[in-house]
Amino acid sequence: MKKSFKEVLPIVLSALVGFLLFSCNAQNKSKGDGSTVVKDSAVSNVIVPAADQLEAYLPLLKGKKVGLMGNQTSVVGATNEHLVDVLLREKVDLKFGFAPEHGFRGDIERGEKVSNDKDSKTGLPLYTLYGGNEKQDSIVQSIDVMIFDLQDVGARFYTYITSLHRVMELCAKHNKELIVLDRPNPCGDQVDGPVRKDDKFKSNVSYHKIAMVHGLTVGELAKMINGEKWLEEGRQCKVTVVPVQNWDHATMYELPVIPSPSLPNHLSVRLYASLCLFEGTEISVGRGTEWPFQVVGYDSPVYGDFQYTPGEKAGMVKHVEGKGQTMYGVDLRGLNADDQTFTLRYVLDFYKKMPDKSKFFSRAEFFDKLAGTDELRKQIIAGKTEDEIKASWQQELTEYKKMRKKYLLYKDFE
Repeated sequence: MKKSFKEVLPIVLSALVGFLLFSCNAQNKSKGDGSTVVKDSAVSNVIVPAADQLEAYLPLLKGKKVGLMGNQTSVVGATNEHLVDVLLREKVDLKFGFAPEHGFRGDIERGEKVSNDKDSKTGLPLYTLYGGNEKQDSIVQSIDVMIFDLQDVGARFYTYITSLHRVMELCAKHNKELIVLDRPNPCGDQVDGPVRKDDKFKSNVSYHKIAMVHGLTVGELAKMINGEKWLEEGRQCKVTVVPVQNWDHATMYELPVIPSPSLPNHLSVRLYASLCLFEGTEISVGRGTEWPFQVVGYDSPVYGDFQYTPGEKAGMVKHVEGKGQTMYGVDLRGLNADDQTFTLRYVLDFYKKMPDKSKFFSRAEFFDKLAGTDELRKQIIAGKTEDEIKASWQQELTEYKKMRKKYLLYKDFE
């Protein structure tokens, strides 16, 4: 029976799209450093994270025992299929998964213990590197190559880059190769904030001597960690970075999967660097609501007209500031996400409005770890303006930017 034109058209269009995608992949070229180049094609404007480029990294895994540092952001293709499922389907000898903060499936609350377990879907053995693991050496010794695939958000205090460092330490120590599947930095269009210098402020939330808003992808940071010899005893890790195709630091990127329970959308990701400093205070940033990191409030109308009451939401149960209380403050949900850059205005505004300022820095030590310095807290107490505070860190920021330039894999935003 003959098919009508209307019946045949979808089939023809599907075949044409498939051909174009195949052509794009077929033109990928591998460099000696593990990076790939995409020639101009009909779909060359499509951002292609490294995990989608199977042809670039599957040959590197053939015949090897493989470990994976991943979570719910480790997805492949338009269907967001988990990388674990793809690797197993491709007959990769995957031995285990390392889980970062928030766990392998991204459903564990901030700061909560991540236990050794098995993946509920695949049965893959899972181990944690968040907070350390006494068996980590023997675990890594059991494989030939590690894969790192986590979606960072571009702020120094986001702990996925601490997990990157720990994986690199283990791989360097036991002479194992690390393959970093790079992803765009959704805040990679900016570099700002104080640079952490003093090791007394080093912690899970301030692990590297980089700017608070660091302007790097995880692949670029891996190159920096190696190049600056930040690993123990000056070791270097054998790293292959598979780069993102068709992205640069000036390009906006909205994450296809939320990176953690408290960052549910593009706006929250773009505001995160500016609002996370409140975690060194009792001020609420909307955890326990539908709008985490999109609203800010505290316990008195002096802080603003907008009202909300934090409760309990998935991934936001134990550590919820102001749970069950009416919060008064500001509603940021109407802001254009792409326009948001790092600012101190919200922290400075709430400090000025607090009647008893001695109570603002209720977790001063943690605030300093987030900032990477105690100078910022002291400047706020001294009544410095945002312009004055930012001017004070420009020399260190300029030096950091020079260092950063050496490790960029993508065209910069400047």
